[in-house]
Amino acid sequence: MSYKHISPANFIACNGQGCCVLDVRTAAEVQAESLPGSLHIPLHELTPEALKNMLQDSGKDTSKIYLLCQAGRRAEMAAMQLNGQLPSELYVIEGGMNALKQSAIPLQQSGKKVMSLERQVRIAAGVLVLAGVLLGTLFYPAFYGLSGFVGAGLIFAGITDTCMMGMLIARMPWNQ
Repeated sequence: MSYKHISPANFIACNGQGCCVLDVRTAAEVQAESLPGSLHIPLHELTPEALKNMLQDSGKDTSKIYLLCQAGRRAEMAAMQLNGQLPSELYVIEGGMNALKQSAIPLQQSGKKVMSLERQVRIAAGVLVLAGVLLGTLFYPAFYGLSGFVGAGLIFAGITDTCMMGMLIARMPWNQ
C-alpha cells in the first residue's frame, strides 16, 4: 500500500473526526509545540512494531494515519519506512507544522523555545568546518581534511536528502 499526501486545508477538514496523527519530530520539538491529541515517536526510533504497540494503546481510529514533522521531509521518510508494513492508509501532511501554523490550526505550546534540528545541524557543520580550517592553519595541514569531510557529508546529504549528522544530533540528550 503506498502513502499519499494531504494538504493542510484538507487535513484540517478531517482533523476533528478523531483521526490518528503521528508526530515524528524530536521530543524537544514536540514539547515546545504540538498538535493536540497526536501520538509521538521520533523518526530515529520509529519501527512498525513500536507504532503498532502505540496504536493499540491509543484507542484511536487507525484506518488512516497522518504523519507530521516540522516541514514535511521527516514525515516523508517515515512514510517510506512504514510503507506496506501496516494495514493503515498513510498520509503525509504537506509542509508539516510550519504549514499547519500558517493555516491557523490550534496548537499546544509550552512557551519553551527549542532550536530546530536543521539549525543544530547548520551550527555543528559550521563549527566543524571552522575547526578544521583553524587547526589546519595553526597546527598541521592534515586537519583540513576535517573541513573536507564535512563538505563531502553536506554534498551527500544534498544528493540523497539523508543527513547522517541530523540523525546523530536527533539522538543527543538535549533533543530527547
